[in-house]
Amino acid sequence: MLSQAPKSLSQPGFWLLAMGAGLIAMHLTLVSRSGAEELFGTSLLYWVAIAALVWPRREQLTLESSPFATLTGAMLISLVLVKSQLAAGNIDASLRLVPLFSALGLGLIASGFRGLKQYWQELLLLCFLIPHAGILSNLYDLSEATAWFAATFLAYLGVDATSDGVIIALPKGFVGVNPSCSGYSSMMQLLAISIIFLFMFTIPRVQRFIVPLVAVSIAFIMNSIRVAIMAVLAVQADRDGFLYWHDQEGSLLFSIISVSLFGLFCFFLVQQEQPSDEEQDGEL
Repeated sequence: MLSQAPKSLSQPGFWLLAMGAGLIAMHLTLVSRSGAEELFGTSLLYWVAIAALVWPRREQLTLESSPFATLTGAMLISLVLVKSQLAAGNIDASLRLVPLFSALGLGLIASGFRGLKQYWQELLLLCFLIPHAGILSNLYDLSEATAWFAATFLAYLGVDATSDGVIIALPKGFVGVNPSCSGYSSMMQLLAISIIFLFMFTIPRVQRFIVPLVAVSIAFIMNSIRVAIMAVLAVQADRDGFLYWHDQEGSLLFSIISVSLFGLFCFFLVQQEQPSDEEQDGEL
């Protein structure tokens, strides 16, 4: 007699999980090959957050689709697979669209058009991955604000620094702040983390508006401090030091500090809510 396949292999949830894991692995592989280290770290963060949001609700999800929704989802995933062949090895802004297309396609196959509302948090989160720093800079350039804050920070430390537009003037020379250094990438990263925090924890409504503002502010301030350091190194012709803080370990260090500061802020908010919860339990 032929042995029966394991029961889990006949469950639609198993195949959906396998498809999702495959799409995630494919996207991370593409981003890794593109050499975009910052995008890789951000994408990994998003995928982990989405898994953390979906997994606890797996038993409550409605897995019921229609032939048209399944066909549409399959077409979206096919587009993703085709794109994976065309974009291999290239830094392509469309890689930011791959996660959203993958999630939409998988959601349609799993739950149809009506069931997509079950995944609104995950789909909204993936939308924050799409904006690129270059596109955001074209909409509103933060270079002048970054230059002003960096010069103000240096002046506060006793360095004779002033700003004029995007130019930071120092005693030994001057440097210009490019739109790519205005901090949009780190701001979008912390903004996404703040949205993840709001999805996972319940805090008062007023604080829910404050959390994203704090995240963006921390990212902007820390990036401006990094720009100030690079400005000093640039006028001193310290190329190695400049590159270290521009796109090597120094840049990563500031990203870690930003995330850590925001994490402490979130921890403080959660701790503030715990006493009130205990008091409510004591009143019952």
